Amino acid sequence: MISRPLLLMNASLLDPATSREGPGHVLVRDGRIADIAWGALPAAPEGVEIIDCGGQVLSPGLMDLRAFVGEPGAEHRETLASASAAAAAGGVTTLVCMPDTNPVIDGPAIVDFVLRRARDTACVTVLPAAAITKGLAGQEMTEFGLLQEAGAVAFTDGLKAVRNAQVMRRALTYARDFGALLMQHVEEPDLVGEGVMNEGEMASRLGLVGIPREAETVMLERDIRLVRLTGGRYHAAMISCADSVEIVRRAKQDGLPVTCGASVNNLVLNEGDIGHYRTFCRLSPPLRHETDRLALVDALNEGVIDVIVSDHNPQDVETKRLPFAEAADGALGIETLLGAALRLVHTGDVALPRLLEALTVTPAAILGREAGRLAVGAPADLVLIDPDLPYVLDKRRLKSRSKNSPFDEARLQGAAVLTLVGGRIVFRAVQDAETAA
Repeated sequence: MISRPLLLMNASLLDPATSREGPGHVLVRDGRIADIAWGALPAAPEGVEIIDCGGQVLSPGLMDLRAFVGEPGAEHRETLASASAAAAAGGVTTLVCMPDTNPVIDGPAIVDFVLRRARDTACVTVLPAAAITKGLAGQEMTEFGLLQEAGAVAFTDGLKAVRNAQVMRRALTYARDFGALLMQHVEEPDLVGEGVMNEGEMASRLGLVGIPREAETVMLERDIRLVRLTGGRYHAAMISCADSVEIVRRAKQDGLPVTCGASVNNLVLNEGDIGHYRTFCRLSPPLRHETDRLALVDALNEGVIDVIVSDHNPQDVETKRLPFAEAADGALGIETLLGAALRLVHTGDVALPRLLEALTVTPAAILGREAGRLAVGAPADLVLIDPDLPYVLDKRRLKSRSKNSPFDEARLQGAAVLTLVGGRIVFRAVQDAETAA
């Protein structure tokens, strides 16, 4: 159902595609941006619903390339409905869901199920990523062509890396032939071993088994060489250390079809945040040393890191309220993605246009989507951001079914106050506050 035209007045417009900023107004009609007026508003069309943005930042909605959604099979952790509600509250209008469900998203029927279920229950756009290998077993490739036809936007084995080099070579070759994108979780499982956090002095002090940076760089180096061999499109889902930055930088300088992302957790947190064995901070890849975090921030500014992801991977109480070494990897992320990422803006480390570029237009371009731009004719997937709104994160108010956030009780500044998907309001902070009261 298409709502009546909507006029967003008195906004501070920011188009990440052009880095253009300034006061202006946006007219939304039939699910798309019908007009943009930079500066003064001419005359408001008759019969439109008007929202006064009060000078807050109006940007394209965020796109998250990495979110675990429990449906089908793990609805106790998350569902498409709860994940999309959390996304909307965080200003995320499009999310890519991982294939590690039960059953695995490795056949056209499962892709179709996710798309239909999302259409019926989700309030944001949900794009399924299909598995590279059947059952995520790392042995037999899935049918890329059929899965693409069914609606899969990329291929990944989720939390598992494709460890067999021959299988990865074939997958990259097929990806080249089908114009598909492979998104690899760059961790060499044998080098990860029993490790639970970054290898180094902090792990020794805590008496925990460490994960060396080489667990990431060995896999990344191998994959880059296979990309050079095959010409397939490759996206390193999340890098976490300075050495990986150098590997990706060289690959891009050589003109290889390589992109990469970084988790917001690795951009704003470090291994010290584990503190006294905080299992909410047990993640994959692990939080690294501060020097690695700073290298990632520099790489984001340079454009070596293309996108920021939430790495939304909710876990239930039974898998997190355990000793650190026994707890499951993963944490919430999609609802806190924007607020956490804005820390980089408030510290002066990253400019807001660059931050939003990595959260909107660049992930859209990687997937070949038309979203992520403030332009006439573009989808009206929009977020209104109050960049200075201070709050303490209360996990009880999070919309996800699970509550394990590494930012629990953290002081954050900046949040989405209005989210539109296809011109339809899917989240409004004022109404939400009234409901909670």
